[in-house]
Amino acid sequence: MTFRPLRPTRKRMYYNDKLDILRDIFGVSEVSLERGYLKVGGHTYPIVDDVIILLDPSQYPASLKKNVESTKTELSEQSSDFAEDIQFTFGEEWQEFPQILPEHEQEFRQYFDLVDIDGLKNSRVCDLGCGIGRWSYFLSDKCSELILVDFSEAIFVARRNLEHADNTLFFMGDLKVLPFRRDFADLLFCIGVLHHLPIPALEEIKTLNKYAPMLLIYLYYALDNRPHYFRIFFELVNTIRHRISKYRNPAFRTVFSSLATVIFYIPFIFLGTALRPFGISNRVPLYKFYHGKSLRRIRQDAYDRFFTSIEQRYTKKEIMELQEIFSEVIISEQLPYWHFICLS
Repeated sequence: MTFRPLRPTRKRMYYNDKLDILRDIFGVSEVSLERGYLKVGGHTYPIVDDVIILLDPSQYPASLKKNVESTKTELSEQSSDFAEDIQFTFGEEWQEFPQILPEHEQEFRQYFDLVDIDGLKNSRVCDLGCGIGRWSYFLSDKCSELILVDFSEAIFVARRNLEHADNTLFFMGDLKVLPFRRDFADLLFCIGVLHHLPIPALEEIKTLNKYAPMLLIYLYYALDNRPHYFRIFFELVNTIRHRISKYRNPAFRTVFSSLATVIFYIPFIFLGTALRPFGISNRVPLYKFYHGKSLRRIRQDAYDRFFTSIEQRYTKKEIMELQEIFSEVIISEQLPYWHFICLS
């Protein structure tokens, strides 16, 4: 995969007019810029293509190491749960599928059905595990400030996709060791991320509570509201995923994701379409979410599904156990299952 070369600096220092925001996010008074670096208290973070690099140098992907010759970054803590293979896969995936697609807007409305979008106009929102920024793209003109964080090279794709939005800040960081202050955001959303990491997703949600009073989360569901044969089909796909996800060759991944689209997704979509006049199309696996999607959108999900080595799934009942920590947990009954709000 060819990735557009990273640049240590731009002619205009993007963060010149955002120092007050940075001071508030980090919760410190000493924040300054010098060419190619952000100084925060006793730490110095490189800035590449307007992305502030919070990662420990040992966590840098290969292309980033080449573009940051030396770094003075010193994190007080380094996560032992950092998944390099997941970082690699998401970096490759979002460079393969960098575009904001028309169907992403409809999906945005589905994920945010529990959020009062109009009420965000004076709010700071954090997109944790932002990927290419496909959800932030539709939020950028609806909130006061938007903080995007990802631990893969997808963050540079997100920067390009949101070049129109001057109220956005971009960070490449590990969500386990973010150096931000408590309640630095009004809303934090983490969609389709935690279930791919080598940490129990529900436990991590409890720790994210410190960053915002409202969390919007999406975790893969355990097919607990589906017929038994959905789970049989899932086990077949899961067995293939465990074997396939080890292969990193980009040509193989491209070919396999295309074949998976044709072999696994398209036949079920056609079957569901054929059964729609009988009112039973929703009993067909994959149909309900993917009918009407473009081939490129389906292939992106096939890539995501088969090449991520870690996949956790949760029942609605398990998610509701978060009520022990949060004042309220609201689970949407609409697709995608399960996305939910946690309120402190």
